[in-house]
Parts: sequence; C-alpha cells; structure tokens
Amino acid sequence: MASLLLRADASPTMGVGHLSRCVAFATAARTRGWDVVLCGTFTAGRWLIGDLPVVPDLQPADVVLVDHYGLDAVSLPSLVVSMEDATFGRRRADIVVDANLYEVPRPDDGSPVVLRGPAYAPLRTEIRTARAHRSAGSTPPKVVIVMGGGAAPSAVAAAVTAVRETGVPADVVAISSVPVPGVEVRPPTPELPSLFASADLVVSAAGVTLLELCCIGVPAALVRIADNQKAGYEAALTRGVAAGLGTDPREHVETLRTLLRDPAARAALGEKAMATVDGKGADRVLDAVEATM
Repeated sequence: MASLLLRADASPTMGVGHLSRCVAFATAARTRGWDVVLCGTFTAGRWLIGDLPVVPDLQPADVVLVDHYGLDAVSLPSLVVSMEDATFGRRRADIVVDANLYEVPRPDDGSPVVLRGPAYAPLRTEIRTARAHRSAGSTPPKVVIVMGGGAAPSAVAAAVTAVRETGVPADVVAISSVPVPGVEVRPPTPELPSLFASADLVVSAAGVTLLELCCIGVPAALVRIADNQKAGYEAALTRGVAAGLGTDPREHVETLRTLLRDPAARAALGEKAMATVDGKGADRVLDAVEATM
C-alpha cells in the first residue's frame, strides 16, 4: 500500500482552497487503496477534513504533496508533488502541477515532470456529483454569493449590494460566517456544491472556487479579491467561462443586470465552463505519480 502525506494550511485569512485541493487528492488516493494523512494547521475549513487523520509535522511517506505558497523545497526521502499557481508556491519537485486556466513561463528548476492546465485540477467528489445533478431555471433567478474561505465580510456585502442595485428580482443566498443584513446567509458547509448546482448565477471570488464552478457548469460572475487571482480572472474572461466584475462588483452593476435578465447568456457561460473543466484532475495526477514511483 502506498502512503501519501498532504501538506496544506487553511485559515480565515488564507482561505481553504489549498485544503480543498488536498481533500480531492485524499479521496482519489484512498479509492486506490493508499494510506493518506493530512499535515498542517486548520483554523478554517475543518468541515472539509472529515475523517482524514491530521499530523502536526511533515513525516516520511512514499509520496508527499505540498499545496502551500509559503514553504520552500521539501527535503524528505519521498516522491514530492508540488501544487503551484503560476509563480505562487513555485518550488522544485518530482512532479509539479499547475492546474490553472492560464500558463506563464516557468524557469527550468530541475523538476522532471510538469503538469499544466485545468485537466489536472483536483476537485472533490462532491463537485463531480454536483456536475451530474446540475439544475437551474428558477424564477426569480437564484443567485449564490461566495467570496472564498478567506474573504472579508465586506467583500460579500459589496456583492449583495451590487445584485440589489440591478433592480432585477432575485433569490439571493450569501455564503458567510457572519450575518449579512437583508439576505439569507449560510455558513460554508459540505452542502455548498449542491447549492451551486441549483443556482442560476454564482457571484464568486476568482480563486479555487472558479474551477469548481466550471466543473459543475454554473454561470459565474467573478470578483478579483486578491493579487494572486489576477491571472486566473483574466484567463476566465478570455476563455469565456465567466463574466467579470473587477475588484468591486458595485462598479459593474450593468454586467450583473444583463446576466440576471438573459438566461441564454448565462447558459452559454455555463456550457463553456463545463467543457473546460471535467473534474478528473486528481486521478490524472495520481496516474503520473504511479508512473513515476
């Protein structure tokens, strides 16, 4: 039996995207009969962990997968897999994975295998299940607002304000750990994928959630809330898999109004997104790992 150690952190400021990707790998590896443990500090997103064993420090394993922007190269007698997002989290590894919608030049650092593109996006089982059960077409349209696990409440509130200012009737649900005046609020939970699958539009930060929404096939309007989201945001707009609301959705009310009034425009976004991300990335990466071991 192969052993896999996953290294990530999650916090209210960092968000839970790194942890979410690791959980996708954990599920895929367990399906193959691997022994999996998770290593890191998790002050947010613990609902994602489930029954995964958590250890405080790195330890030897057949495979160590690192999904972290702040760590240097890993020195362990293991096959090392490194998740990176362009220049963020870049380190030498036996296998490097950059699953984003865009590519940037990558200097040769001796990493023998580099896997690029959304075909390698590791998405949780719940996301793939939601893809198979996609439903929409509510009247008024159902809008879900989610700004990531590390978003400030002000980012959620700004999106709620922008939707209201369209003047188009909508059933709005905001994902937030704190109340948002005048709108239904739900905390981040394992039920989020099914909620996305039933939405007519999701207003989202342009982080890891973007690839999840693409896989499910949800029409999305993106907000760029962090510097490391800039390239992904621009690539999503260029590929036509999402609409753009810049860094402040209140400055793009007309874009939201058009989407809320035009089911055909929303459907076009969702169809292009679903064709771009199929959700099988974790297995593709593990196939490459097994070929290297």
